[in-house]
Amino acid sequence: MKIGFVSLGCPKNQLDTEVMLHEVASAGYEITPEDTEADIIIINTCAFIESAKKEAIDNILDIAWLKEHNGLGGIIVTGCMAERYGKEILEEFPEVDGVLGVGSIHNIVPAIECVAANMKKKKNKERYYSCEDKNTVRLGGDRILTTPEYAAYLKISEGCDNRCTYCAIPDIRGKFRSRPMEDLIAEAKELDGMGIKELTIIAQDTTRYGKDLYGEYCLDKLLHKITEETSIPWIRVLYCYPDKITEGFVAEFRDNPRILKYLDLPLQHISDSVLRRMNRHGDGSLIREVVSTLRREIPDITIRTTFIVGFPGETEEDFCELAEFIKEAKFEHAGVFTYSREEGTPAYSFDGQIDEQVKQDRMDILMRSQLEINYEQNKQKVGKTITVLCEDYDPVSETYFGRGEADAPDIDGKVFFKSDRKISAGEFVNVKIRKVVDYDLYGFATSK
Repeated sequence: MKIGFVSLGCPKNQLDTEVMLHEVASAGYEITPEDTEADIIIINTCAFIESAKKEAIDNILDIAWLKEHNGLGGIIVTGCMAERYGKEILEEFPEVDGVLGVGSIHNIVPAIECVAANMKKKKNKERYYSCEDKNTVRLGGDRILTTPEYAAYLKISEGCDNRCTYCAIPDIRGKFRSRPMEDLIAEAKELDGMGIKELTIIAQDTTRYGKDLYGEYCLDKLLHKITEETSIPWIRVLYCYPDKITEGFVAEFRDNPRILKYLDLPLQHISDSVLRRMNRHGDGSLIREVVSTLRREIPDITIRTTFIVGFPGETEEDFCELAEFIKEAKFEHAGVFTYSREEGTPAYSFDGQIDEQVKQDRMDILMRSQLEINYEQNKQKVGKTITVLCEDYDPVSETYFGRGEADAPDIDGKVFFKSDRKISAGEFVNVKIRKVVDYDLYGFATSK
């Protein structure tokens, strides 16, 4: 029997898919990348915001078409949307044969067995449903990497305790739980042995790591231990919170040469009144202080952030303050999202809901501003030589492409370059930058 997978959403969800892939393969099933060849397809969904739910629904409907017209035997929905809506999915989508919440990913093989048995029945078919306690699910586990062979993610914790008023993640993923440091070091060493060149540290809140297990924030100690115990050359950190940036973290980040000077720091807003309604920990002055400290202590740092516009009650004055802050801070990367009204969150019932067109207009203004900032910063790299991790070769344009230290996988820009010699994927190469196009850099490989 052949099993197909569709993985949607963020890298944290992708790691759950990798764990399920390993359990399915270990049970003797064949994994196929071709939807049209699969007997059963597992769709690991996201449901963070409205656009993610729409993507999940579109994928369910697309796979349902295969079931009706191409002989597909069964569909299993897992992940965040399965956790959030549970049996509603079975009610709304009769084509779906099984639903697994995020606390039930280790039940993927029994789910497949149930669906496979139903495929042989003419009647009395039982649809599989399991939504076990997400707060007690076993963290980590063996996995089959779906990233390129030179890169991998390491999820250091699960869940979130921040309780931002716009966010459904604590209800979907549960309370914050760190993985023991010894487990993470063992996994990092295993990845090192596989030849990983770039390890990206992820969680809902990486900076909270260790608080529940060890009584203090331990991300700096974890990063130090990983570099002591492995030889992975690039270690990248995502999903940090400004109120948990400690002196120890800044020092480790600054002084450890294998930690990339790139920090993902979702800020969401700068207006105190909006931050209070969002229930963000820390006000505008703390955000400014943290950004200033990072710039002062780590002069070559790249900061990526995200902002939400159109949050309930956001005034024109609030928006203008945010627009000015973005111009002043000159973040190397910034994403802007319109507020998504999510049922079950406190902000859903807040007064002052903002018109969708106003949200879109505000987002467009900030993204135009950020494009100008990015272009000016990238222009300063013209004539300079940077280290690039090669990802692949494009035969159409006859150029290689990859990422520098300042660009995270699947989020930021690319570096496109020509070379007189063959470059392999996963190889580090020095590239002299010649020009800038939007968010991307273009250059040629050099020997120095």
